[in-house]
Amino acid sequence: MKWIALAAALLPHTLDAQVAQGPANADFAPAFAQQTRAPALGETDVTVELVARGLEHPWGIAPLGEGQWLVTERPGRMRILSADGSLSDPVTGLPQVAVSRQGGLLDVAVGADGTVFWTYAKQVPGGYVTAAAQGRLQRTANGGAMTQVRDIFVQTPPSPNQTHYGARIVPDGRHVFITTGEHFSASERVLAQDVTTTYGKVIRLGADGSVPRGNPFVGREGDDSIWSFGHRNVQGATIGPDGQLWTIEHGPRGGDELNRPIAGGNFGWPIISYGINYNGSDVADGRAVQGGMEQPVYYWDPVIAPGGMTFYDGRLFDWRGDLLIGSLNPGGLVRLRVRDGLVVGEERLFVGEGRIRDVEVAPDGSVLMLLDQQNGAVLRVRPAP
Repeated sequence: MKWIALAAALLPHTLDAQVAQGPANADFAPAFAQQTRAPALGETDVTVELVARGLEHPWGIAPLGEGQWLVTERPGRMRILSADGSLSDPVTGLPQVAVSRQGGLLDVAVGADGTVFWTYAKQVPGGYVTAAAQGRLQRTANGGAMTQVRDIFVQTPPSPNQTHYGARIVPDGRHVFITTGEHFSASERVLAQDVTTTYGKVIRLGADGSVPRGNPFVGREGDDSIWSFGHRNVQGATIGPDGQLWTIEHGPRGGDELNRPIAGGNFGWPIISYGINYNGSDVADGRAVQGGMEQPVYYWDPVIAPGGMTFYDGRLFDWRGDLLIGSLNPGGLVRLRVRDGLVVGEERLFVGEGRIRDVEVAPDGSVLMLLDQQNGAVLRVRPAP
């Protein structure tokens, strides 16, 4: 059953989960046990219900409190989703968004003090960049208006390519993490290794856009906003139960990676990878391990094409501490059991049933998922009766 039929029926439906991945694209051996293809977890019986529909390619969702959520649509709209499933008019006051190919209005997050952060594709002289902004939401009769808006990050240099923006944003106390991509082209992906640019990086800033003193390149050669480098296209990020940042990035053919970025860490792209190029050739010299470069906590081959992710901290499911990841291809929800920093089990839910762009845990312990399509939706997952 396709999601559109499910949404139209407005009926819960139980779907079986299984880890069925098919043959790998590359023949690399993992660097350590359970770095890939972890044992299958027991299948979870769930029901799915429609929360809201009619969203055009929703990309990010963040809690506002009192049962409300902010949801972004890639064509440039941000809306307030209420507990009854109603959607507000678009929030006003956002900066102009470059909407083309993978670009548009992307992630959204809300800090502890109510500051709203978001990422978006921005057109600047010379091309396109990933940008991050902040503002304060003022409620209006039909939705809201964003005030005190300003950019806190603008990627450099601009690119002619409107792909691989990365663009997750994660507030963490007084700091905020921003992920970027390397804009895909062969001439640009090498910039993931260039610490004077912000291509293929994890960025760490103060919540006001300032550079924290503890960043690894402060006082050294390199862009002092950089936290880690050598990333391809980081489209998932969250703070784990360990208080550390976890990220997930797209590989080429194979080699999607779950990482725990460390200050100054080089995560290898495009020198090492557990995948191959789309044309079947080796990435660089065809290596997956090299001294001085970090290994992923976990990788997939074939890919899951990851979207957003979060650690489960609710009580409805026996998933506490597990990592939930949206999959764009083949689609669905991926659950990883993480113990002591390692993945010890994996479950796939709703495989092939839709592109899941973002995942959040609701206060009642249910899981909200964004279905990324032209007539997109917010879906809620609960345990089956």
